[in-house]
Amino acid sequence: MPDLGPHAVFIWAAYGITFITVTVLVLFVLGDDRRQRRILAELERKGFTRRSSKPAVSTKPKPSQRKARARKPRP
Repeated sequence: MPDLGPHAVFIWAAYGITFITVTVLVLFVLGDDRRQRRILAELERKGFTRRSSKPAVSTKPKPSQRKARARKPRP
């Protein structure tokens, strides 16, 4: 084990606090991920869809439905 000198207690405490903090943050993120997935599944079960998913029916207007644009006259 390395000799950390007179500051060994401080150094080990800093490593311990860092390890605990990172562990708590990882557990929080994993728990929040599970909660968000559960909420999303419930919303999809109720019929709501994601905005990022492809629509079942095309929402683009057909070429015949597009408004004709006024073109600039050529000089």
